[in-house]
Amino acid sequence: MKDRPLILVTNDDSYISPGIHALVAAVRPFGDVVVVAPDKPQSGMGHAITVNNILRLHPVDQFEGIEAYGCSGTPVDCVKLAITHVLKRRPDLLVSGINHGANNSINVLYSGTMSAAVEGAMEGIPSIGFSLCNFSWEADFSGAVEYASRVVKAALENGIPPKTCLNVNIPDIPVSEIRGIKVCRQAEAYWADSYEKRTDPHGGTYFWLTGMFEGRDKGEDTDIFALENNYVSVVPVQFDMTAHHAIASLNSWNYEG
Repeated sequence: MKDRPLILVTNDDSYISPGIHALVAAVRPFGDVVVVAPDKPQSGMGHAITVNNILRLHPVDQFEGIEAYGCSGTPVDCVKLAITHVLKRRPDLLVSGINHGANNSINVLYSGTMSAAVEGAMEGIPSIGFSLCNFSWEADFSGAVEYASRVVKAALENGIPPKTCLNVNIPDIPVSEIRGIKVCRQAEAYWADSYEKRTDPHGGTYFWLTGMFEGRDKGEDTDIFALENNYVSVVPVQFDMTAHHAIASLNSWNYEG
């Protein structure tokens, strides 16, 4: 008898977040689930790993009937420890999220949620990151659960292309208003950064990151367009960051002294 798919669940908002509980509910029908997630929020950690500190891993009783662990490290640390020390075989699928807040466009580079999925893809594991366009702890995840289930079912049936993971963003609207799924490209956008200078109670200076997210891309094939028009966006993401289009130009340079 063939084993049920083994599904590894992680995130960057910690194992107590409503988003990861929603994701567990979405994937539970499809296989045997194991959770390894940070024991504290790790948003914005990108692909960071712990190299100058110890890592701790401890069992947690947060998900009824599911083996689960809290990790003191980053989302990528969670994936690495799960593969090397927790799981008894390689997972058939890694899912990360559901993140509180969008990870569309350039945000994929900063996202701990998506970095966990990228790490899975680097390990040859089919991987998907899910995000809901709402930062609130009290957000309604019902639409995200519905569409996460659909994407996971399709991924298990069809497979994800090698060296690729999926970045899935769900609009913050009632499930009845979601118009479907659009496979699209990452929109061109950037953060116009600014830092607010403040003074702590002891008179010391500190800075608080603010800034605005600015989309420059008017294409109708982007994740920003999909979300603005009430679609779930699915962007295939690769970890090969080579700018292949620039190789010919760089080869034309004169490198002689």
